[in-house]
Amino acid sequence: MNTAQHWTTTPITEDLLRGALDLERTEHGVLPHRLPAWARAQSTDGQLAMAESQPSGVRLALRTRATALELDTLPTKRVYAGAPPRPDGVYDLVVDGRLADQTRVVGGNTLVIDMATGAAELRPGPVGTARFAGLPEGVKDVEIWLPHNETTELVALRADAPVEPAPDRGRRTWLHHGSSISHGSDAASPTSTWPALAASRAGTELVNLGLGGSALLDPFTARTMRDTAADLISVKIGINIVNADLMRLRAFTPAVHGFLDTIREGHPDTPLLVVSPLLCPIHEDTPGPCAFDTEALRGGGVRFQATGDPAERAAGKLTLTVIREELARLVRQRAGQDAHLHYLDGRHLYGEADHDELPLPDRLHPDAATHRLVGERFAALAFGADGPFASEGV
Repeated sequence: MNTAQHWTTTPITEDLLRGALDLERTEHGVLPHRLPAWARAQSTDGQLAMAESQPSGVRLALRTRATALELDTLPTKRVYAGAPPRPDGVYDLVVDGRLADQTRVVGGNTLVIDMATGAAELRPGPVGTARFAGLPEGVKDVEIWLPHNETTELVALRADAPVEPAPDRGRRTWLHHGSSISHGSDAASPTSTWPALAASRAGTELVNLGLGGSALLDPFTARTMRDTAADLISVKIGINIVNADLMRLRAFTPAVHGFLDTIREGHPDTPLLVVSPLLCPIHEDTPGPCAFDTEALRGGGVRFQATGDPAERAAGKLTLTVIREELARLVRQRAGQDAHLHYLDGRHLYGEADHDELPLPDRLHPDAATHRLVGERFAALAFGADGPFASEGV
């Protein structure tokens, strides 16, 4: 450990961050957001507020000779009443493109959530420190990926040598929007969410708008994507629409058209990939809403169940099967006038055979191994030679 006089403290500013669309000044430091302030002001939903403030895909990107780094943070950790404790969020250190170290931060605030009632209580806690030592000598590019599932205020950055923003490497920017599965759900760490894995394999800069429970075709999300610089765009639509029981087919189709129209206002010729839901057996043919399985909760576990009536499909209630059929039809229709619009059936990323081998532990979210599978397949299907994001096709 270096003595205090050897440390250089660097203000945490927007030019040191990638993957964040806004930086809020707080009592303790700065809070990265994945939606801009004007978009956050258009929603009063607590789930969205929590999801967008969790920095999935957000990382500090530095050029430095430092061999030791310290990052003081104030995380907000979730605890579900009656369920086993969640592990602390992981900080991934990437040096010159390779994962070099991982750590966790002790302390922070605690958000206690009652899954039966939805009530939540915030219990304040202390600032903690993520420490990394033993970095290689010499100038290098360093990224600190923040926990994808913990709201994280950044308090102070210290190093044993000066740091500066990492240079632009000329890589394409991939802007992605989706549900908790894209957010990271039960991935092992921030660089092992499926979008982060796919971006790494493809050599792209990721801006991840995977918003847990909040991929709901919100107009402000579409406008955010419209106004965000991107070379490649994908939207993964469906699972939250069903498990929130948010709309019927009559509303769904024009809402998708409107969402895509808005994105196209800012990105008329950018490759745009519409991805339908991964396989999720509880909602393939059974509508939402989705609810916690109370029997599992009593046993200290977390499991989900579909509570809708399959007979209500005739009245326009949505299932994943219905959504996939409608998205495929809609994209075929639009592609006649939009040569850069593409469709990917989510079951090509995770389907029935995969479910037999890697079932969803809580019936809704993939585990770490499945995130890796999905990331590898998306990289091959979207970024491969015949994919819509292939380099030679841009």
